[in-house]
Amino acid sequence: MEPETGVDEVAGTAAQEAEAAAAEMARQAEEAPEVIAQAATDLGDRLLADAERVAQGVMQPWNAWQLVIVLGVFVLAHLGRAWLGPKLHDWMRHRTGWPRWRMRYAVTLHRRLRGVLFVLLLWIALAVVRQIDPGGGAGVLRIVANLATGWLIVALVARMIVNPILRGIVRYGAWSWITLRILDLTEETSRLLDSLSIQTGDLRISVLLVLKAALVLGVAFFLARLLARTSAHRIESNAEISPSMQVLAVKLSQLLFYGIAVFVGLRAVGVDLTGLAVLSGAIGVGLGFGLQKVVSNLVSGLIILLDKSIKPGDVISLGETFGWISTLGARYASVVTRDGKEYLIPNEDLITTQVVNWTHSDNSVRIDIAFGASYGDDPHLVRRVAVAAAAGCGRVLEKPAPVCHITAFGDSSVDYTLRFWIDDATAGLTNIRGDVFLALWDAFKAEGISIPFPQREVRVLDGSALQVAQRTAE
Repeated sequence: MEPETGVDEVAGTAAQEAEAAAAEMARQAEEAPEVIAQAATDLGDRLLADAERVAQGVMQPWNAWQLVIVLGVFVLAHLGRAWLGPKLHDWMRHRTGWPRWRMRYAVTLHRRLRGVLFVLLLWIALAVVRQIDPGGGAGVLRIVANLATGWLIVALVARMIVNPILRGIVRYGAWSWITLRILDLTEETSRLLDSLSIQTGDLRISVLLVLKAALVLGVAFFLARLLARTSAHRIESNAEISPSMQVLAVKLSQLLFYGIAVFVGLRAVGVDLTGLAVLSGAIGVGLGFGLQKVVSNLVSGLIILLDKSIKPGDVISLGETFGWISTLGARYASVVTRDGKEYLIPNEDLITTQVVNWTHSDNSVRIDIAFGASYGDDPHLVRRVAVAAAAGCGRVLEKPAPVCHITAFGDSSVDYTLRFWIDDATAGLTNIRGDVFLALWDAFKAEGISIPFPQREVRVLDGSALQVAQRTAE
């Protein structure tokens, strides 16, 4: 009976813990509206108090003069933008040797020229006012200068983010935080946003946590993208690294930087990452059931990059598809054909099926052309004329030189094979065959060499039904 008693005690303890958790959640649900209302009330009272203080301050003559100074500085910045903007634009147009990133920064500064002039003039005005009246105070100018400087820095940094959604999140989130920070409203606003939350067990998600995560992850992804693009540029510009290893190194660097950005961003906002173990287990089950092909293509792509069997720029044949590798992706390879079609071939097919890589170890490709000449033509002359005709085509290589061999004595002609080499298979094979055939036609015509066609002689035997019928008709 002791084991049954132990089971009953465990069940009773679990039931009590469940009841306590349910009661705690119910209590928090009842208190949530009160907490939100109290936080909103505190923020409203603070805003009203600040508004009254600002209104009373504006009524003072010196503060009103500071607002006039701010307005005058804005007018000067606008006029300075109208005068300096065209001159700066003309100067930038003549900077043809600049790298792309430097020109992009220059364009961003040109677009924000009025803001830059406004901030510079504000700080100059603030320094002049403090020199004229050190004890008079310049609170309004200081607040406006700090706000304008913060907004300008955020605008310049956010402009470098390519993704428009991510750029908007970083820009407006940073603007809001800077404004609240300068106005000393961060504590009340944080309390209000933190009160707007939902809780499931030990997990509590608030609006404040979501906003912090979006802002931190946005900055982290921007830095990761910047580092990934910089490293990719350095890797691709290194001639000592093969194209396939360049692709592999770029993809691994991107995976590393973005993985670090996610990890650091989530840890910075206080997200517990121990739950990722459960998520990884679920992902493993999903891979085992429904994602075999996806994983197979990913692994096949990694193998292709490591063994260098196929690399960007190679000319391959896979079944009826003939073209050159444009890009090697994580899941597929892009093959562009001569007619402009782009085939997305899964990486697994490139591993498991037979692939003809025309430029695997060498760009040179040999092409054979079969033709026939009449038995009445000198075969030595035919061979010399054929080799000279092929050598006269622009894409045919001089070394190895074209050669021509007799392959058979056919029914109606002497059969030949003309062999020549090219090193630009990406330019096409059919067109060079056509050029060589046309050169053969012109050369044979000039030398009087004939290209025979099959001929058949029909003989009617004596006593056959056809002969009897013919004699009867006569």
